[in-house]
Amino acid sequence: MEKFYNVSSSPHVRSKTSTQNLMLDVIIAMIPTSIWGIYHFGVNSLVILVATVAACVLTELVYQKAMHKPVTIADLSAVVTGMILALNMPPQVPVWIPVFGGVFAILVVKQLYGGLGQNFMNPALAARCFLLISFATYMNNFSFSNGSASFDSVSGATPLASLRAIHKGAEAASVYSLQDLFIGNIPGTIGEVSAAALLIGGIYLIVRKVISWRIPVCYIGTFAVLTFLFGGFNAEYVISEVCAGGLIFGAFFMATDYVTSPITEKGQYVFGVVLGLFTCIFRLKGASPEGVSYAIILSNLLVPLIERITMPVAFGIEKVKKEEKKA
Repeated sequence: MEKFYNVSSSPHVRSKTSTQNLMLDVIIAMIPTSIWGIYHFGVNSLVILVATVAACVLTELVYQKAMHKPVTIADLSAVVTGMILALNMPPQVPVWIPVFGGVFAILVVKQLYGGLGQNFMNPALAARCFLLISFATYMNNFSFSNGSASFDSVSGATPLASLRAIHKGAEAASVYSLQDLFIGNIPGTIGEVSAAALLIGGIYLIVRKVISWRIPVCYIGTFAVLTFLFGGFNAEYVISEVCAGGLIFGAFFMATDYVTSPITEKGQYVFGVVLGLFTCIFRLKGASPEGVSYAIILSNLLVPLIERITMPVAFGIEKVKKEEKKA
């Protein structure tokens, strides 16, 4: 007597990993740089962080309630968007600016395009670029706390501005040591100043297999090689450029966004190289010393093309195409 077995519908390979679990890991990975930013710049950084996250979560909740859609704030994606946006803010920026940016990120970039998984660019980065254009004076005003927890700090040139001056042969307003750059005793946005804290979070994400090493390694590696070649063959200058600004933060926490990065392995290599190329061009030749946000946004737009070029071909398909051409 023959036995018949029922086969379940696809997908046949299942995982217990959920969006909530992935987002929770990203939140945990950003805790070290958040703690350092709050300690380094003072309590206003904590206010910005809490207010921006609250704005993102409330915007998503209100929109989904108003449109009679399922409420998805429990997946923590809005919390991640709020944290990334807040950590990209100068520590002394008025709180209403990142709150406004959080509403823009969730409402315009995420929800109006269909919600999580439908946005064509990173919502937090899109909001930051929007704020940079709309409120340039506030967004480009940085202070330096000199390593103290007090927010009463003095204004100073960012490391990237100093490096730009050195690269162009001018006298820099201030120069920061590699130790200061690595630890985070420098001016900048709340979450980008400590390379050590960011690397701890990035390694955590890789170990937890939340992200692949391909994009961040190819991104930082390509940028380092190009900066060495076109930045005067100066290794110390290259290391300073890597540790300064938002490169490490962008490489691990923004360029690796599932929705706006390639799903193919070859595509991730290509994506990382393109990111490094754009960032190098923007930093060395652009009007602003920082170029990570615009490089990632521009590369997000190229993801469909990258995936189309690097999509694996099923076994036998190429042979069939050749036979069809002969016919």
